[in-house]
Amino acid sequence: MRPTAKDLAEAAGVSLATVDRVLNDRPNVSAKAARKVNEAIERIGFVRNPAAVNLARNRIYRFRFVLPLAGDQYLQRILREVGEAREALRSDLTDIDLTQMPMSDPHAVARYLSGLEPDELDGVAIMAPESPQVRDAMARLIERGIKVVQFLSGHEKLPAADFVGVNNLAAGATAGKLVGRFLESTPAKIMVVAETMMAQDSIERRLGFDRIIHDQFPHLVPLPSVETYGDERRAGLVIRRMLEHNPDIAAVYVLSAEARIPVSAIAAVTDPRPLTVVVHELTPFSEEALRDERIDAVIAQDPGHAVRSATRIMRARLEQREPIVSQERIRIEILLKENL
Repeated sequence: MRPTAKDLAEAAGVSLATVDRVLNDRPNVSAKAARKVNEAIERIGFVRNPAAVNLARNRIYRFRFVLPLAGDQYLQRILREVGEAREALRSDLTDIDLTQMPMSDPHAVARYLSGLEPDELDGVAIMAPESPQVRDAMARLIERGIKVVQFLSGHEKLPAADFVGVNNLAAGATAGKLVGRFLESTPAKIMVVAETMMAQDSIERRLGFDRIIHDQFPHLVPLPSVETYGDERRAGLVIRRMLEHNPDIAAVYVLSAEARIPVSAIAAVTDPRPLTVVVHELTPFSEEALRDERIDAVIAQDPGHAVRSATRIMRARLEQREPIVSQERIRIEILLKENL
């Protein structure tokens, strides 16, 4: 069995109270006693258990999800999952809250993050587009001792933060493989729709998609990305123009998380069923469109798994444990009408 604090006290020849003071860096410990305890730790292989210490002290873990203010059905799913995690983990001495804010202004996001202090929060899971301002603000959070998880939207050059989400290069490549297989050998164009190409996940999905199409399906031509910015009027206009100017479009790849606006815009111009349509994330709209064949495939990641994983990772980091990699890996799911 693993040595206990009582075993450590006996091995060091000191009191249990002295062991507690040494392990928790408290004052009133002589250098000699501290040396005895540290030598005994090495000798008997004692491993400090921060989780047990925190449980004994009734310490509450304080985590916050920082999420976009604007969004559609997939964002609503994430909000529900955060709410469920909050209720489920209260009995586990974990307090989860969330804040929503406009993510279109990276300076405002950075100012908000810069105002967070370790005496109010232990960890933050942040879903924000890539920007130097937000990346630097997250780095400063880490320097102040707050654990940071990049939630579903990753930032480059921030190795000290954990990331929760799918491999977006692989997700885009999966979409490319599906579109190529659905279209077989017929030469055609592919319309690619994004909410914004400023997001790191959108860039990576586009790169993965193009790589597969160019390498394995050279008879297909992916068109420049159409950006909707989540605006229904703009989406209707740019998608109509793209379809009218490219009558040989045979497939549509929606690489952002919300498919309702772009697929509805396509349906306003033409019946989407003859097209091959591949989208990301399962929402009430994409599930319904999958069932009635306006969409052919959904590439999904489980938002509930992502929320729970972010929480577990932040807690593990606070307890000085390594997260379980296999448990926290968010897998890419391919959903068809037949396997819903």
